[in-house]
Amino acid sequence: MAGGAAEGVQSLERAFVLLELMADAGGEVAISRLAADSGLPVSTIHRLVRTLVGRGYVRQVPSRRYVLGPRLIHLGECSSRTLATWAQPHLTRLVDAIGETANLAMLDGDRVVYAAQVPSRHSMRMFTEVGRRVHLHCTGVGKVLLAQLAPEHARRLLDSAGMPVRTERTVTDPDRLLAELPSIAAQGYAVDDGEQEAGVRCVAVPVPGGWAAGAISVSGPAGRLGMDAVSRVVPLLQSAAAALAAELREDAGRTD
Repeated sequence: MAGGAAEGVQSLERAFVLLELMADAGGEVAISRLAADSGLPVSTIHRLVRTLVGRGYVRQVPSRRYVLGPRLIHLGECSSRTLATWAQPHLTRLVDAIGETANLAMLDGDRVVYAAQVPSRHSMRMFTEVGRRVHLHCTGVGKVLLAQLAPEHARRLLDSAGMPVRTERTVTDPDRLLAELPSIAAQGYAVDDGEQEAGVRCVAVPVPGGWAAGAISVSGPAGRLGMDAVSRVVPLLQSAAAALAAELREDAGRTD
């Protein structure tokens, strides 16, 4: 590869690293923080950020810090629609097999956003609006996504968003939740046992492969989705998540 082309690829990779670090910060971020987290020289960061600001992907705020820019909203909306299209048949099969509402959710800064859903066919069912952002600490999808992160990153997101009380079961102590994350990562799933909404249980697994910070879950009334059902539900969720990840990798390979 010619030197100019190689430098162009390196600059592109570094620009994406900076965008991801800004997203992880969950708010305004200083150049010094980007330098510390990325290991890049400040001069390089200034050059890349100026380009991103010029294209509308990053915005400088009055504090002289930086935030993600509005042009990313359009890209995110398009990406969410694409993911929802891919996920729909897998979520439908989960509803057929389990009988409860199936969801695809993604990490979105210091929250989790629901990107797709297929509702249960029961008259009494769980419903969460696609596009809704919820806290990480009290949802199955949030906890299983936190468990995929480095502990210091997970703590930073919890500190940024806070851990408000949702029900009497909500865990609001970050140390307690962080101590649970290794077990969640090891077992490969998380359960929201009435922590987000009283009487509602949710079981979630991560989508493997590193394509994005995503999770698939099923949720329903605790009386129907009992804890004794978790051992049956988890393999079905993991199979759906693996199938979705495989399709996304295959599609990415076709466009390389």
